Formats: sequence, C-alpha cells, structure tokens
Amino acid sequence: MMDQNHHSDKTAEAQPSEKKTTRNCCNGFKMFLAALSLSFISKALGAVIMKSSITQIERRFDISSSTVGLIDGSFEIGNLLVIVFVSYFGAKLHRPKLIGIGCIIMGTGSILTALPHFFMGYYRYSKDTTFNPSENSTSNLPTCSINQNLLPNRTSLEVVGKGLEKDSGSYMWIYVLMGNMLRGIGETPIGPLGISYIDDFAEEGHSSLYLGNLLAVTMIGPIIGFILVSQFSKMYVDIGYVDLSTIRITPKDSRWVGAWWLGFLAAGLIAIISSIPFFFLPKTLNKPNKEKKASASSVSLPMKNEEKSQMASLTKTGQNVTDTVTGFLQSLKSILTNPLYVLTLFLTLLQASSHIGSITYVFKYVEQQYGNSASETSILLGFISIPSLAAGMFTGGFIVKKFKFTLVGIAKFSLCAHMTSFLFHLINFALICENKSVAGLTLTYDGNTPVASHVNVPLSYCNSDCNCDPTQWEPLCGSNGITYMSPCLAGCTSSSGSKKSIVFHNCSCVEENGFQSKNNSMKLGECPKSDDCKRKFYIYIVVQILTLFSAALGSTSNIMLIFKNVEPELKSLAMGFHSLTIRTLGGIPAPIYFGALIDRACMKWSINNYGKQGSCRLYNSLLYGHTFFGLTTGLKFPALVLFVVLIFAMKKKYQGKDIKASENETKAVNEANSGPLINDAKVDHETHI
Repeated sequence: MMDQNHHSDKTAEAQPSEKKTTRNCCNGFKMFLAALSLSFISKALGAVIMKSSITQIERRFDISSSTVGLIDGSFEIGNLLVIVFVSYFGAKLHRPKLIGIGCIIMGTGSILTALPHFFMGYYRYSKDTTFNPSENSTSNLPTCSINQNLLPNRTSLEVVGKGLEKDSGSYMWIYVLMGNMLRGIGETPIGPLGISYIDDFAEEGHSSLYLGNLLAVTMIGPIIGFILVSQFSKMYVDIGYVDLSTIRITPKDSRWVGAWWLGFLAAGLIAIISSIPFFFLPKTLNKPNKEKKASASSVSLPMKNEEKSQMASLTKTGQNVTDTVTGFLQSLKSILTNPLYVLTLFLTLLQASSHIGSITYVFKYVEQQYGNSASETSILLGFISIPSLAAGMFTGGFIVKKFKFTLVGIAKFSLCAHMTSFLFHLINFALICENKSVAGLTLTYDGNTPVASHVNVPLSYCNSDCNCDPTQWEPLCGSNGITYMSPCLAGCTSSSGSKKSIVFHNCSCVEENGFQSKNNSMKLGECPKSDDCKRKFYIYIVVQILTLFSAALGSTSNIMLIFKNVEPELKSLAMGFHSLTIRTLGGIPAPIYFGALIDRACMKWSINNYGKQGSCRLYNSLLYGHTFFGLTTGLKFPALVLFVVLIFAMKKKYQGKDIKASENETKAVNEANSGPLINDAKVDHETHI
C-alpha cells in the first residue's frame, strides 16, 4: 500500500516537472523565433540602405559607378569567404551563439561603413566653396572676367585641396568596401542556421508555418529602410557641422549628398541589439512531447551502448572522411551531368544577374532620367516594389497549388510569367527621356547649334575671352530653357545676392528668340525636365508595377524547378551549388559591369582636388537608358530561350509520366531544408528577386 502511494507521489511530481520542461522549451523556442525575426529585419534593413545609398556614396567619395559596383559586390565576397565553414560546421556548433556573433559582425560592418564620414572633413560640392567648423561657409563663384588670368585662383585651389588631403584622402571608400564585406560575413550564418534550428525544434508539421511568418515579418526591414533613406536623403551630409542656410544646392542637384551615414549607423545598432538574445539560448531545445513519447523507450537503454557506439565511430573517422569526400565528388558530378539542372542553373544565373544589376542602379536611373531627388526615388520605388513582389509571389504560389500543375506545367507557367515580365520590360525603351539642352555638352556655348560630341566643345564668341575654368560645374538655367555649366561659361559678368538666392546678370551667352540680350539674369540650378518627360515618368511607375508583379509570379516556380529535377538525396547539394554560382557569377560581377557600361554614358565628370576624374555630374539620358535597359534585356532574352529548351528537355524526360509537383510539396521542401545551404539559397534568391 505504501509502495503504491509512493509510486503515485512520484507520478504526481513527474507531471509538473514535465509540464515545466515543455513550457521552458516553448518559451525558448518563442524567444529564438522573436530574436531571429529581429535579425532578419536588420539584415533586410541593411541591404535596402546599401542599395538605396549607392548614388550618395558615389558622390560623397567622388568615385565612378564601376567602383561603386565593386563596393556593392563586396557583400557577396564576404559571404563566400565563410559560406563553406557555416554550411559544414554550423549545425555541429552552438547555432544560436553563431547567429549572435554573425549579428554583431553584421552590425560592426554597417558601422564601419559609416565611419569615413567622421574622418573625411567637410563635403565640398564646388571647387569654390570651403567650410570651416567655426565660421559660415564662404563662396566666391567666378564670373566672366575679361583679360584676367585664372592661374592664381587655380593655384590656391590646389593648396586648399592639399590641405584637405590628410582629412579626406582619395581612397576612403575602401572602408565602405570593407564594412560591406564584413556585413556579408556576418549575415551568412543567420539564414541557414536560423531556419535549420526552427526545422529541428518546431512541432512536427509547423516549420513551414513558422518559416512563412518569418519571411512575412522580414518585410518590415525594407519598409523601414526605404522610409529612413528617404528622410536621411533630405538632410545635408554634414548636418550638425555646418550652417545649413549657407548651402546653395538643393536635394535635386546632381551634387547633393544626403546624410547617408545615419542609415548605416541605425542598421548597425539594430543588428547588434538583435544579437543579445541569442547568447542566452541553449544549443538544443527539448523535443516536443510527441517526439519524447516516441523516443521514451530509448531513454531506458544502458549508457554503455552509447559509449560503445561513440568509440566505434571514432575508429572509423578516417574512413568516413574519405568516403565523405568521394561521395561529395560523385554527387557533384551527378548534378553537373544532369542537363535539366544545368539548364535551370544557367537560366536562373542570367535572370539573377539582370535583377542584381537592375536593383543596384535603378535608384540612380530614376534620379538621372526623370530628375527626382534621392529622397523621392527611395520612398517611391520602395512602396511600389514591396507590394508588387509580395502580391506576385503569393498569387504565383496560389495558382500552382490551385491547379496542381505537373512539373512540366510549372515550367510552362514560369515561362509565361517571365515572358509577360519581359514584354512589359520592353516598354521602358519608349519611356527614355530626351537629353537636356546643355550649352557646351549637347549644344554650342551660345545655345544655337547642336553638337555631334560632348567632348572638347569649342568656346563661343560670348565666353572665349572670359578665362573660364572648363572643369567647373555650377549649373544655371536660362530663360530660354538651356542649362549652362557655370556663370563664367554663360558669359555672366556680375552677381547680386548670396547663398541660395544669388542672381547672375549680363549673361551674354543667353539668347531669347534668336536675339542676344546682355540684360539676361540667371539663377543657380539645372533647368527642369520637360513636361513630356514627366508624363513618361508616371507611365514608368505603372510599367514597373506590372513588370515586378509578373516576374514575382514565376519566382516560386523557379525554386521548385531547381531541386525537383535532381535526385531527392541531392536536393541540398543542388540548392547549395546554385546559391554559390549565383553569388560568384552574378552577385559579384553584375554590379561592376553594369556600372562600367553606365559610366560610358557620362557627359560631365567632376574633377577632384587631385586633378583626377571623380563622379558623374550629368549623363546622356538616351545612352544611359539604352545601355541600362539594353543590358537587362540582353540577359533576360537568353534566359527565356533556355527556358524553352528546358521545357522541351523536360517533356522528353517525363513523357508519359504524370508528376504532380503539388503532391508532397511540403515534404519535399522540408527534406531539402535539412541542409543549411539550401536555406541560404532560398533566402538569397528571394532577396535578388
């Protein structure tokens, strides 16, 4: 009787302890899920801030688009440096702590990106402007001074430049590159290790739900990013250090640089804060109750059996390593000799390269083509792209599930979606604006005759005796709708007022109705775009929405085609190799060659304090548009051709077989998710889309 009571007491004690353990497990998992959500938000936030700040960084560091492309690609370089380590050792080590360390490194990288701002001295948007922290800015814009030698002024400018060399330097952008590379290193473990941790310790059948919620919450990052960049771009780069009332340029000026560094500081701090919870989480969580019951009998086994198995495994370590390497090479050979996988790999590489190049330079394109400020461009593109992509992905997934397409049917659906996107994309060629009328670049200096080339346009009768500096860029807008590069080159002989309200008088190069008038007055700033160009901008917005939506329709199908055309046991390797290829051959080179070709469309370069070519002030709109869209079209069209070839090859292989892709779809995805590389590939692919 006493034994029975004693047994019942033990049972009663065991039940609360079991409930307590289960509660702790759930609390630990919920904490991990919340921390991972915050880290995903900070990851997406940092990515959006970098892409949106490309133009600001280019102007601040006075570098070309190709150099900015190298900075952008350094993120992928950092990612590749540690992806093998994370993929192989990540699951064997303390995953939450590894993710926490990754968040700290990612945050440190963002902060390092912003640090050059504090060591570069004050931004000089004009050769004739200097800033002193204890005084107001001073400006002395040269006008047409006949028979005066300009050499003394140039010499003084060189002295000023040498004086600032210690503070700024011409290679400070390398710190931005290093910071972005660190951000890539830190971000690597977050996606694959976080998702695999969820898959291991979530309740059975719930991992897909948690993953969906995680990706949905991640969208908060880009939204916050676009809003922050929009607000910071309105602020002058040296806000808090100079008297803003003395700044004579506006956010729509091609020399304007906003407070780009504030965004990186914010992203860095959020990333570091998100790392804190991971250091208080265990390496493993207790399995849910169902799994406990299933393994209850194994707990009672003697510990000696486990020790014996460990000893046996140690003796076979050398043989296992050899078998692993051999098996890996055989598996790699298997997927690389699979024509369906190789075709899918190449067509997705072409598509990803097009997407990466477009995303990197689309902000700059809208600013240059339609005359929008960086602030307007960021908020606009953010609020049309996020809903369009989200709606397209949801609709595409719903259609595939609703109609239960076969694997060939999925390929056909994806082809139709990308074909539709391609056709919408072609409309962009008709929305390219005409070049601005700029004296000395598209017209002669008197504004009467178009020129064949913008290189070395000869001076005109109205400014040939003015001893102007041809490298100066201080644009003015004439009453005839023509932009002049500087007051001196416009033939202006005097000025009145100060700061933003300065007015130049007696500008002899300005003609109205074919007659020269010496009484013409001009104000600083480029002439606005034509009304026709503004109408094209509104059409461009609609076309972008349709293009993004139709491209997103087929994005989910593309992922399925990658791992459903290989053997089930090779899914993780197939997705991992796909991710590696996209990063190496797409993520790194695409921004560089896009930038190099865009540089060829520049008509007016800045000249820095060391006499070297800096950033571009004015582009040939027609050449820029045709280069930008021509390059993306040149990548998209071969991808469509490969898509057609893939469908014929799939028909030939699966002829007579009815493979329902929707059947066991969740199971297939979960199996593929067992390897860290596939999770990284999925998140990476969605980011590029």
